[in-house]
Amino acid sequence: MKSKITCLVLLFSVYLSFSQNYSNAESVEYDPINDRWLVSNGNRILSDDGQGNLSYFGTGTTSYGIEVMGNTVFGIQGSNIVGYDLTTEQQVTTVTISGASFLNGMTSDGVNTIYVTDFGQDKIHEIDFSNFATPVATQIVANTQNTPNGVLYDGDNNRLIYTSWGNNAQIKQVDLSNNQVSTIITTSLGNIDGIDDDAAGNFYVSSWTPDRITKYDSNFQNPETVTTPSLNNPADIGINKATGIMGIPMGSSVIFVDLGVLSVEEFSINKFNFTVSPNPIDTTSEINLVNLNSTSITIELLDISGKVVQTISNRADKGNSSVSLKNINQASGIYFIRASNELGISTKKVIIK
Repeated sequence: MKSKITCLVLLFSVYLSFSQNYSNAESVEYDPINDRWLVSNGNRILSDDGQGNLSYFGTGTTSYGIEVMGNTVFGIQGSNIVGYDLTTEQQVTTVTISGASFLNGMTSDGVNTIYVTDFGQDKIHEIDFSNFATPVATQIVANTQNTPNGVLYDGDNNRLIYTSWGNNAQIKQVDLSNNQVSTIITTSLGNIDGIDDDAAGNFYVSSWTPDRITKYDSNFQNPETVTTPSLNNPADIGINKATGIMGIPMGSSVIFVDLGVLSVEEFSINKFNFTVSPNPIDTTSEINLVNLNSTSITIELLDISGKVVQTISNRADKGNSSVSLKNINQASGIYFIRASNELGISTKKVIIK
């Protein structure tokens, strides 16, 4: 089926911290206990509040996959899986995967079991953390039939779903009742990195060729391209299922996308566009709008969560026009101005002083 173009409101952060910066952001995971994102960044774990404020997560280190299970975040350290308490940020458990080559993707059943892919040896391991003092690691797949990367536990279907590297990359599954491997779909994508699902049962994968987030339905049908600006080798994505926010790590940055704010099926940015100046917003700020059609455009102000907090204008002018922002009456902070009609959506990040 022909792919659709899905336009999202992009929630993004610019990281200006002098002490903590992204240098090798590889995997991102939402921590619901502390309402933050945890990111494996080279050999350190960074905490991100989703608005550009970064801090170190204790002294925790991890190089690739990261996974929150209960009150513990697990990370990969070479051939080891290490767990840290989310509250104290102290190490509470570790296990060595004997003979591991390149441990990469990680997922969990949400209770006691972690699953991890070995990118270098085409294997998948299961680790039982029922007892932190004596975790038990077991190889459950000796040959994944491709180079495994991201992995996702799908409890509804008692399976693992994992992505693969290379051209026309396959998405495969492991039946956890017998650990048998089978192919779900052969894609037209190259080098698929991460995978996650949303609350509605849709699946999302990140690929490097092209740089893209692709959405599939629960049967891995009806692919849609999730369009976001400036993707560059998107890695191991993570989704906050409660809010529908996706974190996308890309080495030197992490961006956040609201999956719940969707436009019409097809969208052309050339139908209309706008600028906001000055920004940060003050009483002199204006929206300068170019409308190439005579259709009306609704202009709204959204908060950082994607909620509409104020309708600014409904315009039907064709050509160039301006809209004053002197009547915005919101508290200081980061917001988004969204212009939309039946042709699509365009969004700009703004700051209110």
